Amino acid sequence: MRILFTFLFLITLSQTSFAQKGAIEIVKDPIIDSLIAKRLELYRSTGEVKNNRPIVSDYGYRVQVFYDSDRREVFNQQARFKNSFPGYNTYITYKEPNYYIRVGDFRTRMDAQRLMNEIRPAFPTLFIFREKINAPTLDITNDDQR
Repeated sequence: MRILFTFLFLITLSQTSFAQKGAIEIVKDPIIDSLIAKRLELYRSTGEVKNNRPIVSDYGYRVQVFYDSDRREVFNQQARFKNSFPGYNTYITYKEPNYYIRVGDFRTRMDAQRLMNEIRPAFPTLFIFREKINAPTLDITNDDQR
């Protein structure tokens, strides 16, 4: 008899606990919308907006095309790369004692590998690095992204 009452009690408890109904109401301060609008206006004024969306940093891949301790040589190689392949962004970083030229903002490693295969004749020492990139916007109509 005790087991029967316990069983009925558990069934009743489970039915009432899963029978919750209601509506979700979002309560927020109206100043949040004004802060978002101000931030978007700030991005527009500094030129950090593409297609009405701010440029977002995310992890992706870059190809290292050159490194050296001589700063002038690094800038010469950067200019050489930009003349040969003008469609890619180049970034120079300094980690003592060398300067590094890294190229591209690729979402996938396969895109970075395609660039490596394309530029290997001109720049034989290439490496792929995963780091924070300026995430490119997705172009749905064009399959060939950079």
